[in-house]
Amino acid sequence: MSLTTNNLLKEKKKNILELWMKNQLADEGLREDLISNEELRSQSEELIDALVDNLTEGIVADVNADEWSPVIEILGGIAITRARQGFSPRETGNFVFSLKEALLEVLQSETKTDADALFQESRKISRIMDSLSVVTFETFIKGREEVILRQTDEITEISTPVIRVWDGILALPIIGTLDSARTQVVMENLLQEIVETGSSIAILDISGVPAVDSLVAQHLIKTVSATRLMGAECIISGIRPEIAQTVVHLGIDLSTIITKASLASALSYAFKVMRLEVKKIPAVQKF
Repeated sequence: MSLTTNNLLKEKKKNILELWMKNQLADEGLREDLISNEELRSQSEELIDALVDNLTEGIVADVNADEWSPVIEILGGIAITRARQGFSPRETGNFVFSLKEALLEVLQSETKTDADALFQESRKISRIMDSLSVVTFETFIKGREEVILRQTDEITEISTPVIRVWDGILALPIIGTLDSARTQVVMENLLQEIVETGSSIAILDISGVPAVDSLVAQHLIKTVSATRLMGAECIISGIRPEIAQTVVHLGIDLSTIITKASLASALSYAFKVMRLEVKKIPAVQKF
């Protein structure tokens, strides 16, 4: 990029900012519910200060150069923040694209008498902004992946609650697919609760598991084995007819594990093992 163009952009930095803000505020997709105009202006001003200061000779399109670190850091922070706030990729991309439009518009208005110079300098600015757009999208995706992973972990924790249904009896209803990662969480939660409560019976209810294949069955067997090592008996409840047929068809051996059709049946069995009896008391008649 020529020194003339670089100096021009530095001189017109305020004009570029105002034009950029105008472009952003005119966008119908502007998320005023997620970011205020004051915060948007602050982010824009910080980025454009760093960007214009780095538009110097010798690092035209190489945004990986050390000199671009301040710009990348600011842009990455904005992209991560927007990913966490709930902005869409399009909305985040428009933040950079609208800056590119503002830069090109100012450059065109100031060098319109020299068509060749305008063409060459516009190409250079476009390369820079396109590279920064890629950086923005990559950082945004990483931020979104972090959000998804965190939400997945939170959902896993919520969907595997260990319930103390009676003294010495725990129940863990499993909802959704049971994979290796979730099995680990199930085991940890269940074993920890067994230690804390001193329970001797644990019920794994799989009524909410959509399907049982050989992998899911292996996960269940591992959980039962771990429970037994802690000195507690494990009962699997929620064995629906279709699950029973699948287990038989796959040749999975669950003969060493106590299974029941429903949580109520498993609880009734647990009461018998612990020599407990629950009776219905007749209502007292009022005279």
